[in-house]
Amino acid sequence: MERAAVKIRGCFRWLVWGVIASSTAGCGGAGSSIPELVWGIHGTKPGWIHKPRVAAFDHEDHLYVADLTDRIQVFDRDGKYLRGWRTPEFNVDGPSGLTVDRYGRLLVADTHFYRVLVYDPSGEILFQIGDGVQGTTPGRFGYPTDVVIDKAGNFYVSEYGENDRIQVFSPKGEWIRQWGGHGYEPGQFLRPRAMAIDEDERIYVADSCNHRIQVFDTQGKVLKVWGERGTGPGQMSYPYDLSLDSDGSLYVCEYGNSRVQKFSRDGKPLAIWGGAGRKPGELYNPWALAVDSRGLVSVVDSNNHRVQRFRL
Repeated sequence: MERAAVKIRGCFRWLVWGVIASSTAGCGGAGSSIPELVWGIHGTKPGWIHKPRVAAFDHEDHLYVADLTDRIQVFDRDGKYLRGWRTPEFNVDGPSGLTVDRYGRLLVADTHFYRVLVYDPSGEILFQIGDGVQGTTPGRFGYPTDVVIDKAGNFYVSEYGENDRIQVFSPKGEWIRQWGGHGYEPGQFLRPRAMAIDEDERIYVADSCNHRIQVFDTQGKVLKVWGERGTGPGQMSYPYDLSLDSDGSLYVCEYGNSRVQKFSRDGKPLAIWGGAGRKPGELYNPWALAVDSRGLVSVVDSNNHRVQRFRL
């Protein structure tokens, strides 16, 4: 592997690895491959990151990243810092979910303040869902983890704690319905960590402590369930995030196995990228990933305080 020199642009540095990534594992098992890009500096200055946990691309391929300092920072797809802001209150764990919706709004699961924050792209809060009081009644949250919207503009919010459920809210933030509950059966959850919704309004849920993916319609009907705990293809260990691409594939970020798996939308394992470690092409308990408009995956390599980009 050839390594390019460290480049400096303003006060931000990043590492560019000179060979484009290709999967070395396919369906045959774990392994590492060379990333196309690795960037990030560990720290709390603007443009630096401290244990990044969630990420989302907007329609311009700007990457929004939240870390443990309760900052939301925006980078271009190559890691150049563009802007940033802090959430209204500080907590050592930070937000657990980011989504850029089709209106360009940033939806933030402000986990430890029991609410969803809706921002414009500049960081101005437009409104929030939830009153910021922890609870189990409809409309209140335990620990919200992610947010997606459907074609009608309704919000779907996953949460864990006593609730382990998905709640649905109108475009104005009014409670509509919920489903789920704590458990192991199809339709139940053990810490639903992340969601994605496709063009047919099927909702994919990373049911992290059940080590599986569940797929629902917008009414909460179970359509498909796959996965079990393990290290082989199709098995998972704490799936913490997932993302759909335009070609019909689903990417799953595994915190426990320190890798990314690629699946068909019906659950067939297609490829594996990564493996535990600190070298380029290796991951250390990654929390999240996002797919850009070119079909490349940027994985938030959380405990290595960096982002790696690859094609799988």
